[in-house]
Amino acid sequence: MMGSFVREAVVEFGDCDEAGIVFYPKYFYWFDCAFQGLLRRCGLSQRRLRTRFGAVTPIVDAGARFRSPASYDDVLAVTTSIELWEERRFRLRYEVRCGDRLVAEGHEVRAWAVLKSDGGIEGGAIPAEFRALLES
Repeated sequence: MMGSFVREAVVEFGDCDEAGIVFYPKYFYWFDCAFQGLLRRCGLSQRRLRTRFGAVTPIVDAGARFRSPASYDDVLAVTTSIELWEERRFRLRYEVRCGDRLVAEGHEVRAWAVLKSDGGIEGGAIPAEFRALLES
């Protein structure tokens, strides 16, 4: 596994369901926020990916396992790491902790999709420069 990036998320009242625990889709939102934070740390963003590389990174697979509940006012640490590089895809691993307690684990598989002149996208090889930026 390559280096990791940690982003903090504070659970707000509106993040919780009627049982008072985090509503599961929020984790996928926090996973994405952590990935966007990783990009920013590397001097990138979704807009910069479009202008610098002419590409975007759509999610083609995602999943999560929920280990223990989180609730209002909990401070979560969402750790992101790149678990696997393939020619046209990469897999991100996420770990969510509240202090020492494991709350959730998840993953995203993102494809490298090149922007076409007609507005569509098509799969392409991940540039070595992009990989090097994320691994630095």
